Amino acid sequence: MNLYIIVLAVIVLVLLGVSISRIRTVKTKADFLVAGRSLPAYVLVATLLSSWIGAGSLFAGAENAFKNGFAALWQPAGGWAGLLIIYFVAPRARKFAQYTVPDLLETRYNATARVLGTIAILFAYTAITSYQFKGGGDILHLIFPSLDQVAVQTFHFAPANTHALGMIIIATFVITFTALAGMASVAYMDVVIGLLITVTSFIAVPMLLSHVGGWSGLHEKLPPEYFTWFGRFGYVNGVNQGLGTAFTKAWDFFLPTFLLMLGNQSMYQKFFSAKTEKDARHAVVGWIVGTFVLETLIVAIAVFGAGLFLHDPELSLRPRETIPFTARHGLPTLIGALLLGAVFAKVISTGNNYLFSPATNLVNDVYTRFINKNASHRNILLVSRVLVVLLGVFALLQGAVWTSILAMALYAYTIYSAAITPVVMGAFFSKRVTAAGAVTSILLGT
Repeated sequence: MNLYIIVLAVIVLVLLGVSISRIRTVKTKADFLVAGRSLPAYVLVATLLSSWIGAGSLFAGAENAFKNGFAALWQPAGGWAGLLIIYFVAPRARKFAQYTVPDLLETRYNATARVLGTIAILFAYTAITSYQFKGGGDILHLIFPSLDQVAVQTFHFAPANTHALGMIIIATFVITFTALAGMASVAYMDVVIGLLITVTSFIAVPMLLSHVGGWSGLHEKLPPEYFTWFGRFGYVNGVNQGLGTAFTKAWDFFLPTFLLMLGNQSMYQKFFSAKTEKDARHAVVGWIVGTFVLETLIVAIAVFGAGLFLHDPELSLRPRETIPFTARHGLPTLIGALLLGAVFAKVISTGNNYLFSPATNLVNDVYTRFINKNASHRNILLVSRVLVVLLGVFALLQGAVWTSILAMALYAYTIYSAAITPVVMGAFFSKRVTAAGAVTSILLGT
């Protein structure tokens, strides 16, 4: 049997086993939504890393690196800058001890802010979930090329949409894993996935650098702009428009990730799930180190992959697949299979996180707040699981409409950054922000 298939099968079975093992611990609303507020620091670090680094880094970021070289680091650098501020926010968030960001918005502002915040989060997070599905589908079609034929002949997909079949399969995995045990399932899966992606990335980077001929070989194979601060950001239709255009493009990558990090509900839910305020702050320290190292490794893998396959006709058509393509064709079979499996697992993990988050909003901020205030724990768990399925289908439909993962990522980041982050920061750091101002800000941002 193909080694790539074996690795993927093992990963799916392990993740399913982790999810099933956590089902017995889920008995209440708090168990499902915030893992009973029992997550230790090491689990928090793993789940924070996994919720942040997904298809946005592994596909959109890799596409950026394939086109612009190491200048692609402007995209994750926004998140790194945001983390320095989050270090001081984390204990305050854990002290607040609620379930969602709209909880915070209603407590600080009013119920209107809560509802509008829920709507903005729903659209942004299902968009993020949708491109996890798309990225995972790309991986399946790389490993199983026959899926293209099945999609056309059996399901009558248009030739341009054959990857939609893989996207549907991934969506089914993600929806199932998320619905099983909620936050407990998501968090403990992230520990396994975090270890896998970190170890395989550390092994893959020196191998790829050696394969491309070391730094001298890399410089020979790539344009000189790939090693500058701004890459090819300043180029429009092949013509260099100068430093101003380049800096503006770099800022376009930096700012959305910076603002998303500051207001990221998935992150705050992890802080609400921490055992103590001290655990929340310690987790941020580990997260800062982990995300800096891992995202730098991801960009390096993509740049080294560009050095090997910059003029490959297949990859030129789908530059977002740089990392899985490089794993498949640029590494020894075992290491390539592990890296491809790690990317696959990360996509599932991030999809879990961003699908789970808006489901939490609809349960906590709409259903139990306005529809059924006296709902039993059993009823809440049932509604939560139904909503996970419905939101998963909505995300899948979005993925079918969009074609570019990079464009989808920037769209989702911009909605969230404009609508949610300013009012969240105002809630934590300013007493002068009014309810009317917050509501107006969310409306305009959405």
